[in-house]
Amino acid sequence: MNDMAKNLILWLVIAAVLLFTFNSFQSSTDSSEIDYSQFINEVQTDRIRSVTFDGAIIVGERTNGEPFKVVRPAAQDPKLMDDLLKHDVIVKGREPDSPSLLQQLLVASFPILIIIAVFMFFMRQMQGGAGGRGSPMSFGKSKARLLGEDQIKTTFADVAGVDEAKEDVQELVEFLRDPSKFQRLGGMIPRGVLMAGPPGTGKTLLAKAIAGEAKVPFFSISGSDFVEMFVGVGASRVRDMFDQAKKQAPCIIFIDEIDAVGRHRGGGHGGGHDEREQTLNQLLVEMDGFEGSEGVIVIAATNRPDVLDKALLRPGRFDRQVFVGLPDIRGREQVLKVHMRKVPIDESVQASVVARGTPGFSGADLANLVNEAALFAARANKRVVTMEEFENARDKILMGAERKSMVMSEKEKENTAYHEAGHAIVGRLVPEHDPVHKVTIIPRGRALGVTQFLPESDKYSYSKRAIESQICSLFGGRIAEEITLGFEGVTTGASNDIERATSLAQNMVTKWGLSEKLGPLHYGEDEAGMPGAGNTHYSGWTQRTIDEEIRDIIDRCYKRAEQILTDNRDILEAMKDALMEYETIDAEQVDDLMARRKMRPPRDWRDGGGFTPPPKESASKGGSSDSIGDPADI
Repeated sequence: MNDMAKNLILWLVIAAVLLFTFNSFQSSTDSSEIDYSQFINEVQTDRIRSVTFDGAIIVGERTNGEPFKVVRPAAQDPKLMDDLLKHDVIVKGREPDSPSLLQQLLVASFPILIIIAVFMFFMRQMQGGAGGRGSPMSFGKSKARLLGEDQIKTTFADVAGVDEAKEDVQELVEFLRDPSKFQRLGGMIPRGVLMAGPPGTGKTLLAKAIAGEAKVPFFSISGSDFVEMFVGVGASRVRDMFDQAKKQAPCIIFIDEIDAVGRHRGGGHGGGHDEREQTLNQLLVEMDGFEGSEGVIVIAATNRPDVLDKALLRPGRFDRQVFVGLPDIRGREQVLKVHMRKVPIDESVQASVVARGTPGFSGADLANLVNEAALFAARANKRVVTMEEFENARDKILMGAERKSMVMSEKEKENTAYHEAGHAIVGRLVPEHDPVHKVTIIPRGRALGVTQFLPESDKYSYSKRAIESQICSLFGGRIAEEITLGFEGVTTGASNDIERATSLAQNMVTKWGLSEKLGPLHYGEDEAGMPGAGNTHYSGWTQRTIDEEIRDIIDRCYKRAEQILTDNRDILEAMKDALMEYETIDAEQVDDLMARRKMRPPRDWRDGGGFTPPPKESASKGGSSDSIGDPADI
C-alpha cells in the first residue's frame, strides 16, 4: 500500500506538469502581436491576405507572408467583417478545442486523487509507519527499543566495582551462547533476573554487558512505558513485546524501574490501579504461563525490591536476585580507572588515592566526579586533569558549588567561622566520630559554611555512643555562637543541624531500641504504601515518655558539647582566626590547632597536595555538618 501511494502521487505530479506544459505550448505561437487599430489599418490598405478567428484571438498572414496576432477588444465591431470581405481577405474560423476524454477525467478527478493521497498518508502514519509508534492506532504496540547484537559494544570490561554481581550473571552469558550445555542435564536457566540496589550502581550497564558478551539482541523498556490511562493497553504491550522477543530468541528483555508496574496488587479501586494490575498479570503469565518463552531472559532493575509483588519473585519468574551495591575502596578504584581512560590524566593522579577520598560514591557519582574534574581543567585551560581538579570536583559534589557572587560582611563571616569551628572541635573530641576532613566558610550550595567529615572505615551499624557523638557535633555550631555572641546573638544557621539531631534522637527511641525506659520496641509508623501504614498502636503515656526520652537525649548531648567548647575556648578562637585568614583549612591544619601549636600553611598542589585519605577503607559517604540535603542518616 505504501509503494502504491507513492507511485500514485508521483504520476499525479507528472500529469499535472505535462498538462500545464501542453496548454502553454498550445496557446503560444510564433506570431508577432499587433494592435487592433494597426490591424484595421492594414486591412484597409490591402496588406492582409488571410485571417483566422479563434474566439477573442485573431491570427493571420500578411501579403508578404509574415504572421501576426491580434487580440479583439471587448467592444463589438460590426463593420469588421464587411471590411475584410471588401478587401478580399480570406476569412477562416477555428473549431473550439474540446479536451479529450482522458484529459477531462484527469482534470475532474485530480482534487479527489489529492484527497485520497492525503488520507492514505495519515492512515499510514497512524498505523505506525515512519516511526509513528506513539500514534492512537498503535496503543497496543510495544515501546521496547531493540538493539541488535552488533549495536551493543558494552562488555564486562566496562563494568567495574561489582565483581560479585558479575559472577552471579556470568552463567547467563554461557547459556545464551550455548543453551545445550545446560539442557543436556535437564537444567533450566533462570527465566528472570532481578537487579536491586541503590541508584547509579550500574544495573542497566550490567544488563547491557550481558547482552554484549553473549552477542544477542537486547530489548530495553521502562516499567512506566506499559501503563496508560486506558485499561488493557499495558497488557497488550506486554504481549507484543514478548511476541517480538520470541522471534529474536535467544535475546534479553530489560525492564528498568519495574516497580512502576510490579507493585503489590490489591491496593487500588480506580482505573489506573486496574490497568497496572492487568499489566502485571500479563507479565506474570508471559514469564511462566502455558507457553514457555524459550531463549528469552527477562532482566529487571529496581531501587525498591521491597514493594514488588510476591508473585514476581517466586521461582519460575524472577528466580535470581542480584544485589548491585555501592562499590568498596577497591571497586571505586576500578570504576575510576574505567572512567579515567576517557580523559587525559596527569601522572601525579592516582586512582587509589582518589578512591580513598570518595567514600560512599556510586559508579554514577564517580563518573560525575571525573567529568567535573575534566570541566574544571578545561576552564583553567589545562591540557591534563590534575589532583587539584579532582579535589575541587569532590568538594562541589559533596558540599555544593562555591557561591562566589555572595558578598558576606565581616561580622557574618566571623559568626560562620565560629559556627564551623564549633562543629569541627566537638566532632574531633567526641568518641567514635568520623574524623574532620575539611572546614570552610566559603558559601557552598545553600550553606554559608561547611564542616566535612570522612569516615575511617566501612560502617554497617552504629553504636549508641557514635550516634550521641553525632548529635553533639551537630549542636557544636549553635553552642559556639551562644558562647561567643550570647544567646541573643544566636542565628538561624543551625536550623538544619537541629532538624537532623532531633531525627537521630527520635530514631534512637522509636526505632533502634536505644532508650532505657522504653526498651527494644518499635514505636514508629509503618512505611508508607505498605499494609498497615500510618498505624501507631501505643497510648498517650507512651507518647509522653517518647517525648521525654527524646528531650533527655538532646539535653544531655547539648550540655556535653557545651562543656567541650567551654574547656577549649582558646582552640575555638584560634580556629576562628585561621578560617578568617584562609577561609578553608584541612585535616592536618585542624590537627595543629587541636594540639595548640602553630598551624602549618595551606598545602601547595605543586608539592603533591591532594586528598587526605582516611586511614582505612570506607563505604559510606562523608557527612557535612551544614550541607542541606546531605543528612547524617544512620
